[in-house]
Amino acid sequence: MDDSRHIVASSRGGPSNPMRVGFGGALAAVCEAVRGATATAKVSNNDVVSLCAGLAGTAYPESGRKMRLLLEEEFPGKLVRVCTDMDLTLEAIGDGAAIVLIAGTGSAAIGRDARGNTARVGGHGYLLDDEGSAYHVGQRAVVESLRHFERTGTDTATGKKILSEIGAATWADLQSRVYAAPDEVFPRLYPTLLHASEEGDASARSLLENCAAALAELVGDLAERLQLQSQQFLLAKTGGMLCRSAWFDERLDRYLRKAAPHAQFSDLRFSPAEAAAHLALRLLPPA
Repeated sequence: MDDSRHIVASSRGGPSNPMRVGFGGALAAVCEAVRGATATAKVSNNDVVSLCAGLAGTAYPESGRKMRLLLEEEFPGKLVRVCTDMDLTLEAIGDGAAIVLIAGTGSAAIGRDARGNTARVGGHGYLLDDEGSAYHVGQRAVVESLRHFERTGTDTATGKKILSEIGAATWADLQSRVYAAPDEVFPRLYPTLLHASEEGDASARSLLENCAAALAELVGDLAERLQLQSQQFLLAKTGGMLCRSAWFDERLDRYLRKAAPHAQFSDLRFSPAEAAAHLALRLLPPA
């Protein structure tokens, strides 16, 4: 983005959560995206003045500080800001009182009251919460299916779909894969559960119903914290769990209307990546 807020190029990088891929991996992913964008725009790093990286896993002060230092070393002389991916979504919804629900591999909600005070709930990672996330619902599906197998010696329809999706011959095989790389197992099952629910699988529907309720609870808790329960505010949703099943989207919206009856549903005004560019421009001194 140039200083007139015109997007001149875009690019993509790999996973960049330093808590999941390490700080070296996160740095490499950001640098990959920068190289792609500058090459497309036909500019050099010397032409870059400021940089904003919105990365999951940087909400903790030490993580954010370390990531910023790494980027400052990689891009010497540049103005650098590191924030969370959630901060980008809040920037992308525009001004005023608003809440953004993030529903993906993890889950969280971030919001702002009319005075500009911000707060968030969730987003602490799968070891602490992430209820309603793709990771969490996949994990619950495995637990329930495994318990049914251990109790009866037979697999539920959902259990069979889980084993087939992961390519595991037995539950022992799946267990080995879970302990080796849980991020590659649990979130991957979310589309499988959506498909099963659309076929009328009662177990899958129950899991996804609970998932929708948990996501809406994040919004309700945050609205209460920001004292927005009786006020109108914008409510946006973003993340890979959305727009994949009309049934699930309808259930989630129903729970959200109960949790935040005064919310006005809204789309993000622009992408989180564009929001990062806007925040980078704010680092520049006034003209």
